[in-house]
Amino acid sequence: MAHEIIQPDGWAPAKGYANGVLTGDGQLFVGGQIGWNAQQVFETHDFIGQMEQALRNILDVVEAAGGRAEHITRLTWYVTDKREYLARQSEIGAAYRRIIGRHFPAMAMVVVAGLIEDEALVEIEATAVIS
Repeated sequence: MAHEIIQPDGWAPAKGYANGVLTGDGQLFVGGQIGWNAQQVFETHDFIGQMEQALRNILDVVEAAGGRAEHITRLTWYVTDKREYLARQSEIGAAYRRIIGRHFPAMAMVVVAGLIEDEALVEIEATAVIS
């Protein structure tokens, strides 16, 4: 079964990984997205701002593969600060709905000691099925 590397137009090249891999049967695996923009620059050091950017990045990869938010079937979140995540639940929900809408796929949340990019506060990976 062949697969295609998905790289949204205008994005800086991924180094050592793929932003997305689309299989021949329509499964899209989106690599972990953090809160930087298409040029790999952090525009904010705020958790909500980075979360929104990471979700926008996921949606950009899904759309580059021909999909939409409702095709996302799974999200795995990696956060560095459990207390901030819990304290900002209402803001997180509002930001999520701004980007993804009222589509709620299977999700997991993992608290981690750190992420590879020192400025990153959250990383989110996704799976989508695009028919």
